[in-house]
Amino acid sequence: MLLRIGLAGMWISHGLILKLLTFGVVGLGNWLAAIGLPSALALPLILAETVGGLLILLGIYGRWVSLALLPILLGALLIHAPNGWVFSNPDGGWEYPLFLAVMTLVHALLGDGPLALKAAGATS
Repeated sequence: MLLRIGLAGMWISHGLILKLLTFGVVGLGNWLAAIGLPSALALPLILAETVGGLLILLGIYGRWVSLALLPILLGALLIHAPNGWVFSNPDGGWEYPLFLAVMTLVHALLGDGPLALKAAGATS
């Protein structure tokens, strides 16, 4: 459950606070275009990270949600890889996305833990 809460906090803070409230959809779209990705990915990324984080927090099919969100972290890892190891480097390093990708995979493998509303494979 602690892993689930920590991951949810990371996803919600990145999707809602960083991407939507700090950069905005247009600002995120401009940054995506500047690094060679379609700007149309901005809103889907914000929604995936925010809604995904909420689902993980509540324990609603969290294993599947983590698997679905894993490609976002792998993309972040590729984007930040040229910047070096430490995330405090200019434009961020790759250790933070790697750690989060591993923890997201661990969550997918271990499951939601106690107090999950709807675990994968659970019956109603």
